[in-house]
Amino acid sequence: MTENIVPFEESLKRSGLLPFRAIGIEIFQMNLGKLCNQACKHCHVSAGPKRTELMPDDIVEECISLLERSDIPLVDITGGAPEMHPRYRHIVERAREMGKKVLTRCNLTICLEKGYEDLPEFYKKTGTAVVASLPYFRKEETDRTRGRGTFEKSIKVLKKLNDLGYGMADSRLELDLVYNPSGIYFPPPQATLEIDFKRELRKRFDIEFTSLFTIFNMPIGRFADYLQRTRNFDSYMKRLVDAYNPTAAHNVMCRNTISIDWRGYLY
Repeated sequence: MTENIVPFEESLKRSGLLPFRAIGIEIFQMNLGKLCNQACKHCHVSAGPKRTELMPDDIVEECISLLERSDIPLVDITGGAPEMHPRYRHIVERAREMGKKVLTRCNLTICLEKGYEDLPEFYKKTGTAVVASLPYFRKEETDRTRGRGTFEKSIKVLKKLNDLGYGMADSRLELDLVYNPSGIYFPPPQATLEIDFKRELRKRFDIEFTSLFTIFNMPIGRFADYLQRTRNFDSYMKRLVDAYNPTAAHNVMCRNTISIDWRGYLY
């Protein structure tokens, strides 16, 4: 670890954010496992087609039971590719029957895999909000991160989602995109990059979406391995610490989210 790094707790103290406490549970996140149709270089959980870790039925049932007994308004479903879990659709339908808003993290290309082609229609039928990862609005950057042909597949699925009403100005069907860098650099300001994404996707492909979120790559999983191999781990950690943002710290997910991983562990 790089020397002279200010501990996170000390940064919070300097910002007047201690004591740092939760503000309540507003989001119930379920991580259904590590099985995915892709194996992206920056994946922090090292998901992929050969992973077998999936949330077992008893944990799924406990989550559903907890949701039935709670007033938590939002269910956030992630993975891997969460849609590959055999109980994914059941979880979504049950949560919607309870009146919960459901948000699903989607890599887009899953919607073209055999047996999953009707996912966009399922999203619409259940009113599921879609948060889709798209490394960039150009083919080169996207395929370099996710593999050859990924960009064209992603565009095809985005067009289908638009045709169903997702991301359109007059629609309540939310389609948000997520950008994170493919290398050891940081994302540009979110508001600025959203303007670029909307302009370029509209101009190049006539694609619309609701909002863009930018995230930093965390030094864990495959990305941590890459940083270690290239001897960039310490310098990247130092850059993260130097980029400390009190506003971002105030809004970290652990203050309003409970996250359940595929084994049933709570975070």
